[in-house]
This record gives sequence, structure tokens and C-alpha cells, in this order.
Amino acid sequence: MIDTPLSLYIHFPWCARKCPYCDFNSHEVRSDIPETRYVETLLRDLEFELESDPRKTLRSIFMGGGTPSLFSPEAISNLFAGIKDRFDISEAEITLEANPGTFDQGHFDGYSEAGVNRLSIGAQSFSADALTQLGRIHSPGEIELAYYGARQAGFNRINIDLMHGLPGQTLGNALNDLKRAIELEPEHISWYQLTIEPNTLFYKYPPVLPKDPVLEDIFIAGNELLQSAGFLQYEVSAYSLPSEESRHNLNYWQFGDYMGIGAGAHGKISSANQVIRTTKNKMPAEYLQHPGRNSKIVSSSELKLEFLLNTLRLTNGFDLSLFTKTTGLSPRLLDSFLEQAIPKGFLVRTIDQIIPTEKGRLFLNDLLILVD
Repeated sequence: MIDTPLSLYIHFPWCARKCPYCDFNSHEVRSDIPETRYVETLLRDLEFELESDPRKTLRSIFMGGGTPSLFSPEAISNLFAGIKDRFDISEAEITLEANPGTFDQGHFDGYSEAGVNRLSIGAQSFSADALTQLGRIHSPGEIELAYYGARQAGFNRINIDLMHGLPGQTLGNALNDLKRAIELEPEHISWYQLTIEPNTLFYKYPPVLPKDPVLEDIFIAGNELLQSAGFLQYEVSAYSLPSEESRHNLNYWQFGDYMGIGAGAHGKISSANQVIRTTKNKMPAEYLQHPGRNSKIVSSSELKLEFLLNTLRLTNGFDLSLFTKTTGLSPRLLDSFLEQAIPKGFLVRTIDQIIPTEKGRLFLNDLLILVD
């Protein structure tokens, strides 16, 4: 299992303002961000991870948050210098999440010079009213400024994040958001439905969301619009131009390994025929004192469910050999699940490939209930 591809996730916990739908580990900036100290702690955290892992090549790096684009190019450059001392990242996809509300051309130029080669812009919507309801700090115009600023900085791989099923959203509103995104000509669009998560302001004060028939119309028409524009749906909420899939997210969904560093970061590491889940101290102040590393060996039953939860999000599903490669388990353990799911029309099987049908992707939760 140790030949499983390895990625690196880096969490940046600070943001300008906490959005009411956000359940990620993010904290509003109250004073200056301790950039230098945080980068030093990240590299100390990474060094500890390396003590138990011999792999020296990274498939991808993803910087998420929070708002990584609050950090200066100098801080990112210093971070990458430390990573390069420990890994070969010459072929790695390196993505940084950017909030249009914190756009700075000098930052984007500096990120590109530091080695970031893919930018993910958190647009969420092109409607001013929707952005206000979502608590976003940017306007529709600032999305375009950030996008063209990224192109000016030399980024030739850009993702735009959009949500649908927003409070009061109509089919026309949702399609207009997609059209605006498509007109910018990004290589990738992440288009996912707003869900109300516990421990968020929206959970405490729920907004009125579109009814199921409207959500279904949005999903069907949106898929058709994206496909007509040349975007291929390769995962439940991910669309890309040919060969422009997110390699980092594909590694997640193909059940590859990833180290997680940063406050509250999660990781998945294969070692000696077992899979270990890791978590780090969540609060930034505690993390800066000591990153911490809580580890848990994933049981065989949990592994089976986690593998299916990820791989069945992919339009092309998975090859049975991948199950053994990434879990160390026999594919025979999937027999009972497949014997139930295939007759119900959730899956199809072609030799050793397991592919979710449209029904299977739309009703993934119902499909996963069949896992024993």
C-alpha cells in the first residue's frame, strides 16, 4: 500500500469574515496574522509527518482554508522552500484558494513566482443579492477582477467555485451564475449545492432554500449547460475541460494518501497494510504552541465504506484492483454490496470496473446504505 500516490493538504485557518454557511475550521482575523511563526510551525508539522513515511514525491499540494490568499507571497515562498527541501514537487499540481474580496495583484504575481500553478477562486455566485445573503465580502465585479488578475499573473489553470440551491434562487438565477462563470473561460468549475451544516449560523437561523423540484430542475439544466460548453462532469460536483481535472481532488476520490498539516488539518496515510487517519490541533493558538497529531487506525468495515464514499462520486467509478491497492482488502468483501446495488440500478459492472449510474450518483446516500 505504500506505493499509493501522496498529496499534501495545507490548512490556513484565518479569514476576513466567517460566512454563515461555513463549517470549515476558519477564524476571523482579529489582529495581524503570525505568518512567519505559522510557516515555521507548518514545516515542523511536516517534518514530524515524514518520520513515519518514506515517500519523497508529491502528486499535488492544496492550500485551503480559511483564506490562504491572506498570506503574503513571501510567506508562501518560504513555505515552498521548506517543502522542496523535503519533497520532489517538480511535477506537482499546486493549488491555492483565493477569495475575490482579498484580491491583490501583487499577491497573485508573487504566488505564481513562488511556484503555485493553479488558482481556485471562491466566487460562489455572480448575484450581488446572493453574495450578501451568503455573507461574502466581494462583489460580482471583484470576481472578474480576481480572475483577470490571475491570468495576468500567468495562471493557466483556474477553478471557479460556485454554489447552487441558494436562498430564494430560481432556475434562471442559477443558470445565469453558470453562464457568467463559463464566459470567463476557466479550465475547471466546481458547482455544488448549498447544504446547511451543524455549527453554522445558517443552521441556527435557517434560510428559505428552493424546494426539491426547483433543485432538480437546476441540477439537470445546469449539467446540460456545462456539457454544452465543453465541460466534462468527472465527479458529482466537479466539471473540467478535457485533461483539466483537479489532480489533488482526484487523489482524494481515488482513495490516495495525503498528509494534512495546519490547524485542524486531516490526513490519510497508508502504512504496513493499514490506513491511518490523522488530525491536528484545531485552534490556531494551540497549533502554534504544538501541532499535535491524533492518529486512528481505520477498521476494515470503515475502510470499505470510506473507499466507496469517495470513489463512487466519480463518473467513471473505480477498478476493483484499486480497492485492494488502497485498502489492502480483498475485492470479495464488496460482493454483497454489488449484489444488492446492481439490480437496483445504482451501479453497472464492466469486467472489473464498477461505474455508478446517473441514479447512483443522484442518490449516493441511498446507495451507500447498502454497504454492510
